[in-house]
Amino acid sequence: MTIATEVRENMKNAMREKNQVALDTYRGALSAFTAELVTSGKTPQDEVTDDMALKVILKLIKQRKDAITQYEAGGRSDLADDEKAQLALLEKFQPAQMSEADIRAIAEKKKAELNVTDKAKAGILTGAVMKEIAAQSASADGGIVKSVVESLF
Repeated sequence: MTIATEVRENMKNAMREKNQVALDTYRGALSAFTAELVTSGKTPQDEVTDDMALKVILKLIKQRKDAITQYEAGGRSDLADDEKAQLALLEKFQPAQMSEADIRAIAEKKKAELNVTDKAKAGILTGAVMKEIAAQSASADGGIVKSVVESLF
């Protein structure tokens, strides 16, 4: 079952259960899938690939985390709780997160490969590490990757 199909099925179940938070989350994800299709020059009726769906879901997860941070800073715990509930639903589709030790091993290897010696090229190294992680069909938080890369200098 593709990710898009699973999201549709979860949305149907949320309707049956009258779970408004889940319904809003899955509707938003399906809407984002359609927007991604249109952005990439396809029609809304085209099939969403798992890679495309995963890219969209990771973007939605990042948006939820940012919203939670802002709501908590603004003292709006009620809105932050809604975002946390949506985040939990979206994270079920996220691939397993790579551990910090694994990220460090990849970063050290890439640093040697690219011969990066000064901190000015840390951005290039971070990008290379993220590409390597994606090539391994894994996922890692960009903030963690950035802090690991910065710790190497």
